[in-house]
Amino acid sequence: MKFYISTSGIKRVTISSPGKGVPATASRRIPSRTVLSVLLVLAIVLPFLFVRIAFIVLESATACSSTLDCIGGWRLLGGSDSSPKLRDELANALLEATEGNNINNEKDQIESFNELVKEMTSEHQDLKTFAFKTKAMLSRMEHKVQSARQRESVYWHLASHGVPKSLHCLCLKLAEEYAVNSMARSRIPPPEYVSRLSDPSFHHLVLLTDNVLAASVVISSTVQNSANPEKLVFHIVTDKKTYTPMHAWFAINSINSAAVEVKGLHQYDWSQEVNVGVKEMLEIHRLIWSHYYNNLKEEDFEYNGEHKRYLEALSPSSLSLMNHLRIYIPELFPDLNKIVFLDDDTVVQHDISPLWELDLEGKVIGAVSSLCGDDCCPGRKYEDYLNFSDPIISSNFDRDHCAWMYGLNVFDLEAWRRSNITASYHQWLKLSLQSGLALWYPGVIAPSLMAFEGQVHPIGSSFHVDGLGYRNPDVGSEHLEAAAVIHFSGPAKPWLEIGFPEVRGLWNKHVNSSNKFIRKCRMLG
Repeated sequence: MKFYISTSGIKRVTISSPGKGVPATASRRIPSRTVLSVLLVLAIVLPFLFVRIAFIVLESATACSSTLDCIGGWRLLGGSDSSPKLRDELANALLEATEGNNINNEKDQIESFNELVKEMTSEHQDLKTFAFKTKAMLSRMEHKVQSARQRESVYWHLASHGVPKSLHCLCLKLAEEYAVNSMARSRIPPPEYVSRLSDPSFHHLVLLTDNVLAASVVISSTVQNSANPEKLVFHIVTDKKTYTPMHAWFAINSINSAAVEVKGLHQYDWSQEVNVGVKEMLEIHRLIWSHYYNNLKEEDFEYNGEHKRYLEALSPSSLSLMNHLRIYIPELFPDLNKIVFLDDDTVVQHDISPLWELDLEGKVIGAVSSLCGDDCCPGRKYEDYLNFSDPIISSNFDRDHCAWMYGLNVFDLEAWRRSNITASYHQWLKLSLQSGLALWYPGVIAPSLMAFEGQVHPIGSSFHVDGLGYRNPDVGSEHLEAAAVIHFSGPAKPWLEIGFPEVRGLWNKHVNSSNKFIRKCRMLG
């Protein structure tokens, strides 16, 4: 017998008899469509058969005492008569496990599905035991996932305290430049601009910051998008350690059209009363921070939604000297009457000159406080900042009242000086100290909400969009582009590695990438 084989299969079979020389040839052809059809049928049928056989095996294992007892009772396509009974028993077991209290010993805890299957098959346990053990295993897994997410959130907040190496490098380079380069020590603003610093006809903007790069972005974006940049006067107040690099930056990178003043806190000659008030304020804020931070550690990172507010204790703004000093703006600028205040984590996208023409109608502060009328808030409500379980808070404030937003504000300093806002702020601090430090959650917003109560004039929501430093900011692209000022409030600042790439570009485009110190310190990676 001889076989002739080609790439398309067996095409001919030749059979040769030993005694005869007459070959018998038979040709067989298998069409490729037939082969394809057979493979397609098998691909559909085999998974169905596999699943069906698996169900039969599981049903038999539950309904029969042994596998041998059930061999004769299988029906490949018809199933087992025990299917409805098995389904009902499983449903009842799951329902009982859901409604009941499951108490397991530590030694009996199962950590994986494989362990569960192994135990169930080796000990021949019933469906009820299976349901309870499955519930216990899933509950532990859910708890571990929730705990891991909470820890990740805590570490994410802690990361916001870090100073990037590049930012630290920039400050060191600028401080060195201040020491060796007379141009970096030159007077700012230039003498011809000094008269603008107290001239009410100019547009005065105030920044309280210890971040050189952030201040440069705020000023650069404001000037770039201003309709009249020559009318802008920027007043920067910083701490003693940041004064030299801040001064050096704006002395070297001068702005031709606008005036920039840089002043350190050590250059102020405040009265003894103000000095005592500032120290007292900072100490009480530190105690409030410690109160919530210690409670956070006691909870071991595993707490429910009510305790999530403790994370505010991890915010850098809770202990920031520059943040707390905003309540002393009238004392910082005794010669100014009306200012626009900007946080250092903001970017100006459109002209904001209409803010200086805004009539506050006798109020002290103008702020965005309502996005869509009286029924909703752009950010948070009072209940997100104040502890309404305390009768002092619940008797003085409405928990559903919209909280106005810091970051972009108009201040009438004359009206502020006529009011008792700063004194009220200190009274609430003392009352918090007497009440166990639990009237509000850490940060500067809560006591400001109380001190400025009744003194807030709403401004249009298109001026200010915040929350870009929180996870998944709920801001549409159209709303974001239309905003005059965007605010990276939250832990994920754009100059940190944890900043979100989706919105970081809105900040990066205002960084002076051509500056030699920016390049040397690799500010943009």
